[in-house]
Amino acid sequence: MTSVTTRTVHYPADGLTMIGHLALPAGTGRRPAVLLGPEGPGLSDVERRRADALAELGYVALAFDIHGGRYLADPQQMLARCMPLLADPDRMRDIGHAALAVLRAEPRTDPGRIAAIGYGTGGAVALELGRDGVDLRAIATVNGLITGRPGEAAAIRCPVWAGVGSEDPIMAVAQRDAFTAEMQAAGVDWRLVVYGGALHAFHHPPTPSGQTVLPGIGHHPEHARRAWRDIVDLLTECAPVPAAR
Repeated sequence: MTSVTTRTVHYPADGLTMIGHLALPAGTGRRPAVLLGPEGPGLSDVERRRADALAELGYVALAFDIHGGRYLADPQQMLARCMPLLADPDRMRDIGHAALAVLRAEPRTDPGRIAAIGYGTGGAVALELGRDGVDLRAIATVNGLITGRPGEAAAIRCPVWAGVGSEDPIMAVAQRDAFTAEMQAAGVDWRLVVYGGALHAFHHPPTPSGQTVLPGIGHHPEHARRAWRDIVDLLTECAPVPAAR
């Protein structure tokens, strides 16, 4: 196992002080980098571990924050924060650009090889960076199949991968169709993987006992592993880590 270095980073965005998790791979040279956004409740150890796993693979990885250091375990509190955010592309872009600035400022980051991946709200943020014309090597979104303002997807300059559960009532068939129609009309290099039998947030391990979750949410461990492999394959294709010399 390679040596990974991690640290907490504080930065302003959306009128809050965000608290992200930066993971650096072994070595001293520049490496491709990945922004990693969380589901609606916010940044947790799940995303921190994913950033660490990406660093093990040789990427500089920043798991970014969306709620100013808070994890919104209460579904109603989460919805009260996330629904207005998801309806405001400029706010999502502000959150994404602030995290991107932190990632670009890291000396180990190769600024010409950055990808953005995210889950739910974090995936919507990654897509908005693409719609804003940010030079990214790849975008991946799980659950966050949010359509943008008309015509703006034409600014996406990289492949887009999306994953969703077939039984997800939040990202239902109509939403999937709207998203793929937007990508197709914009001429984006896109792909959509539908994981059979999976619900919303199928990638996320079970919440602590007693914590309330929204209907239609459930963990599917096999598909969670498959979605992670699919994302790693996308990164390998579009932002490969250089071979050790």
